[in-house]
Order: sequence, then C-alpha cells, then structure tokens
Amino acid sequence: MRERPAVPRRVIGVLLVICAALLSVLLTWSISDGLVVASMIAGCGLAAVIVWGGALSVAPANTRSEATERTLRVATNTLSHLRGGLTVENARAICALLLPETSADGIAITDRAKVLAYEGSIKTPFVAGTANARPTLEVLESGRMETFVSVDEDSQDVRGFSMGSRQEGHAFGIIVPLLVQDRAVGAIKFYYRRDIDIDRTQLAIAQGLGSLLSTQLSSYELDKQAELTARAEVKALQAQINPHFLFNTLNTIASFTRTNPTKARDLLREFSTFYRRTLESSEKTLIPLSQELEQTRRYLKIEKARFGEERIVETEHVEPSCGELSVPSFLIQPIVENAVRHAMRDEGPLHVDVQVASDGDDILIAVADDGLGMDKAAADRLLAGATEARSSRSGDKSAGTGMALRNVAERVERFFGVGSGVEIVSKPGEGTCVTLRLVGARRRLARAGRRGKE
Repeated sequence: MRERPAVPRRVIGVLLVICAALLSVLLTWSISDGLVVASMIAGCGLAAVIVWGGALSVAPANTRSEATERTLRVATNTLSHLRGGLTVENARAICALLLPETSADGIAITDRAKVLAYEGSIKTPFVAGTANARPTLEVLESGRMETFVSVDEDSQDVRGFSMGSRQEGHAFGIIVPLLVQDRAVGAIKFYYRRDIDIDRTQLAIAQGLGSLLSTQLSSYELDKQAELTARAEVKALQAQINPHFLFNTLNTIASFTRTNPTKARDLLREFSTFYRRTLESSEKTLIPLSQELEQTRRYLKIEKARFGEERIVETEHVEPSCGELSVPSFLIQPIVENAVRHAMRDEGPLHVDVQVASDGDDILIAVADDGLGMDKAAADRLLAGATEARSSRSGDKSAGTGMALRNVAERVERFFGVGSGVEIVSKPGEGTCVTLRLVGARRRLARAGRRGKE
C-alpha cells in the first residue's frame, strides 16, 4: 500500500498565512468596535497560529523569516488592493500576487457578470472581459465552492469531474465565491493542469483565500457604508442649520440694499461663496482644517453684518501645520453658530475664541465664548443629543443645539477613533467652552507630511 506523501511545508505555510490574515482582520475589527470578547478570542487564535507555525517549522531561521515576511506581504497587499473594492485593476493585482503563493497554474477573479482578471500559464477562453461560464454562475447563485473541468479552449467549463480523468488539453480547477453579507459579489477561480493536483489541502487553501478576500471586501463595504452614513449626517446637519441662517442672511442683505448698496453687494458675494463651499463640503468625507476655519470666518462675517460689527469679536489661534489636518466638514462652524445663536446677551459684545493645539499625539480644537453659559444638566443634555422641543419646554437658552453637537461628537469619534469626542465646560453667566479631542491626529498629520514628501 503506497504511503500518502507528507503535506509540503510550503502548503502548511500558505494555510497559516490565511489563518493569520483572517484572525488579524477580526482582531482589528473587534478592537476598533470595542468588542472585548471577540478581540480576546481573535488574539488567542492568532497567538495559537503563531505558536503552531513555530512548532511545525524545522527550517533554518532565515527560511522562517522569509515565510513570515511572505505572510505579512500577502495579507497586507491583498487588503490594500481591496480597499477600492472589486475592480479590474484590483483583481489583476491580486491574481498576480496570489499565483506565486499557491500551487495553481492559473488564477482568475470575476464579479457577478464577467471575468475581471486572469493570470497564469493555462490557456482558457475565459480571460478578462468575457462573460462568466455556467459553473461560475452556479457558484455565484449557490454561494458554495465547486470544482470544474474545462474540456478544451472552445468549450464551456463543466462543473465537477472524476478524480481519475487525465485527458490532454483539459484544465481542472476550483471556484470559490466571494461573499459580502452572505451574497456572492464575485468569485476566485484556481486552474490546475491535472486533477490529482486538487487534493484536500488545495481545496482548503482555495477556501481560505476566498474567505480572506471575502472578509476584506466586507471591510471595504463597511467603510463605504460608514462614509455614506457620514455624508447623510452632514446633510442632516445642513438641513438643521441652513434654513435659519439662510432667511436671516437674506433679510440682512435686503436691509442694506437701500442704506448701503456696496455692503449689500459684498455680503451677497460672501454669502454666495459661503453657500457654495457648504454644498461642496457636504459631498466630501474630509476637508483640510484650514478650509473649515475659513468657512467659519465667513459665517461670522455675515453674522456681524446682521448684529453689528461691535457685537461679535472673534479671535483665532492655530498651531502651525495643524491647518493641514484632514477633518470631517461642519466640525467648527456649527459650534460657533450655537454660540452666536444661544450665548449672545441682549447687550454688549460676544467674544468667540477658536484655538487649535497639540496635546501629545492628539489635537484639541476649543471654541470658547463669554456668553450666557449653562448649568451642568443643560450641558449633559446637549451631549446626549437633546431635542429642540425638550430644551424649549425647559426654558433652556441653548434650545436646538443638542442635535448639532451630538452629530459633531459622533463624526469625530468615527473618524478619529475611541477616546475622541466632545467635552463641554460651562458656567451660567460666564460662558462656555466646547473642546473637541481628535485622538492620534498629530500622528496622522505627520504621516501625511511624510507621504507628501515621497
């Protein structure tokens, strides 16, 4: 009885690559979402894979080092390519990346309709741009991995084969669906010259790589959904702020058309620029902080025309280079608007001071005023997302600000991570200071600066 050959060390290495990559993605997700139990399980699993790999490896240190480097390269490169979704360019890059890491003679990636890319030495009619073959369509429909045999260059792939077939000109393979939320969005196909090359190990590798790509595509879809959600929140914030500001500004401009036509024209131009920048910002996920500050200054210029130059006195102190930081739009202007709308006294000036400074690896943005202020209970309601109706019933002068501040707080935490958010310090009759903490923003700024120099 012939002894079954041992599984090659390279195959074990590929399996460990897949396990480590999947566990790394799970660990990253669970930590970012604050899922303690999931992060512990993923961390223990990753440690087990590392220990197992070390125990199984009997190769010299330099060989183990090369295997570790290959593992990190595969996981990192596939993730970087799939951050843009399932495109022709990304599929081509992934096929070229994975082919040397497997025993396959060819690899193809498809979407639901057609082949996006093919890399390999086996001749097949199903190259990039051609419609998916029937077995691929069946895998996309069922969401299950299947094997196939391609009879010749002019025929359709045929699903399933017997392990005894070895006809010349045949190509054998595995089709693995790429799943996002249990729906197949594409497939990865592995081609082999002989049916005996497809054993349990190759099936496990194919399924593992399919799971890895599916996980990374799911991550991309979640990021895309988060971006769409962020844009929707910005539009909701616009809907809350803009009508109030729009009507007051138009009335102010109308009042100047007779008494000071030149100023009316200047204000109309300024308002036109302000509104255009507002619409542009709503379509972007991130904008430079300097642009957000510039938009805030435009807002204050228009409000000064409405209330009088002496009624609003603004100051601004921005630490050098902080203006280049990318931030969500509508971050500072809503807070300044809240100060103007709700903190201004019936008489006397309102001083508004905007400061941006580093705090270790974080960046702090503070908006302080010397207006009416509020008690701690009112400040807590704002951070909890108090509604305009409830605030109005309580007689709170800060009516309607809760939604805006809650919106800002949620977007800050989404873009800058756990620990980021909004803090309110206020005292009745003395004023309010709203501080935004952007965790790790200084590091982000430094990395962006290094990329810009490369």
